[in-house]
Amino acid sequence: MLNQNELEIAIDLLCGTAEAMGVTLSPNAAAIMAVDLSEYPLGLIEKALKACRKEVRGKLTMADILSRIESADGRPDKDEAWTIALASNDEFNTVVMTDEIQIALGAARPALNIGDKFGARLAFVSAYERLVTQARADIKPVNWHVSIGFDANRRIEAVNAAVQMQRIPQDRGRLYLADLTHEPITEDGRALAGLITGTVVRPTASVKEKLKDVKASMLEFRAASAEQKKAVRLKEEEAFAERRAFLSQQVIDAISGVANV
Repeated sequence: MLNQNELEIAIDLLCGTAEAMGVTLSPNAAAIMAVDLSEYPLGLIEKALKACRKEVRGKLTMADILSRIESADGRPDKDEAWTIALASNDEFNTVVMTDEIQIALGAARPALNIGDKFGARLAFVSAYERLVTQARADIKPVNWHVSIGFDANRRIEAVNAAVQMQRIPQDRGRLYLADLTHEPITEDGRALAGLITGTVVRPTASVKEKLKDVKASMLEFRAASAEQKKAVRLKEEEAFAERRAFLSQQVIDAISGVANV
């Protein structure tokens, strides 16, 4: 909520914007509009009014202001959201999506599973627009999160793209990339030694065999049922979280060992 000082600034901005657009706005009308807009941050109101001055022809209206506030919240339109949802349907893709996209995709999945993309899109768009409207009515900020896929290269590309598009902050993106570019540490500790010394460690025969198993599992995964795919995705995300915790602990242990020498 805007405080009293911010409300007064908003009133001045409204009056000044209306005047710049060739219309006189009374202080009372500006005060009423400012109160209606008080649930939004002042910076967002200011950006919306600036857009109105550039784009609107005619008098300043609440509809013009609100539409520009909503478009500035970072949520993609229905067409871009559908493209993101379709990309996430490939389990090998890593996709950065909003909460609304993820939930709406659930409504579209039954149609997607039987190959009905037209019906899936209708279901998705209907759910997505309803969810976005409710989120905006609740003044809920957009939340972008990473849905991890199986292709390691696509993971890095997706996170980099999200940072460049300012969908996730740079510091959060660096954390994701740090997690995604670390290789699992082997049981004999040679990978940890490689991280410390910079020495490249060649995989052992047992590791090569495990990699073959992983490749075979990935091929089997493509033919799995929808429920199996969902279960494997959840397992992969849990494994990713566990690996991050494991790496952190081993680094702590390594630092402690060096300090004790």
